[in-house]
Amino acid sequence: MRIGFIGLGSMGKGMAANLLRAGHEVRVWNRSLPAVEQLVRQGATAAGDPGEAFDAEVLISMLADDAVTRAVLIDSGALASSKPGLIHLSMATLSVEFIEELAVLHESVGAQLIAAPVFGRNDLAEAGKLNIAVGGPATAIARVQPLLDVMGQKTWPMGEDPVNAAILKIATNMMLISAIEATGEAMALTQSYGVGNSDFVEFITNTLFAAPAYKVYGPKIAARETEGAGFTLRLGLKDVGLALKAGEPNHVSLPVASVLRDNLLDAVALGEGESDLAALGVRAIRRSGQE
Repeated sequence: MRIGFIGLGSMGKGMAANLLRAGHEVRVWNRSLPAVEQLVRQGATAAGDPGEAFDAEVLISMLADDAVTRAVLIDSGALASSKPGLIHLSMATLSVEFIEELAVLHESVGAQLIAAPVFGRNDLAEAGKLNIAVGGPATAIARVQPLLDVMGQKTWPMGEDPVNAAILKIATNMMLISAIEATGEAMALTQSYGVGNSDFVEFITNTLFAAPAYKVYGPKIAARETEGAGFTLRLGLKDVGLALKAGEPNHVSLPVASVLRDNLLDAVALGEGESDLAALGVRAIRRSGQE
């Protein structure tokens, strides 16, 4: 299949590489060139601008946020130049409001939008083991299912409205960030009474909280491992903001998310925005006066 791929960050480059290994024709574009050059060495073709990437059967975008996606896809004129029949897999975490706007814009140019946010860190992206939620036209999803199968271990259908997949991603990211904050606070409490961090993590990840969120971030918090970010505090702040914004139209109160936003905002203001999300839990320990 002829694919355009825009956004080769820590997640996108692994996803694009898997498509190449599966034998697809992939034309890539990224704001920084090193990632493009790396994929070209693996067999991809470089697009000179975003519009060239849209010259495809399927366009995949994996961009950081609403603002970057708007600049690259809309303001550049790339989406407006797309040919009727194009299927766009938007695989990043974007706001409900922006997904709704994108759906209208795609319809106006004869393209089909599928919101397909991914669940997993960059190691799972490289291994093709992501979970992928999809919302969009059933016929379009069926057409791109072979690509989803290459990039992920399971596809989770959320109906024909792209918003459904978008809000699922926003809500679960909010839950993940809540779990990290709670783990850090619980570790601060148990540590203050002499329980070792590793003992705490071993217990919770084999009993009450034997789930990937705790198994990944519990050891990182215990080891105070905040570098080599796969998911940064800056992105966490963005995602919690998306949840709060999404709750407003339907009058959904999210008080925990409000606390998370303040804690993340404080961390970013102090220059920790590019630290791994585990730093949120580490900060909870240090707030208690412990190291």
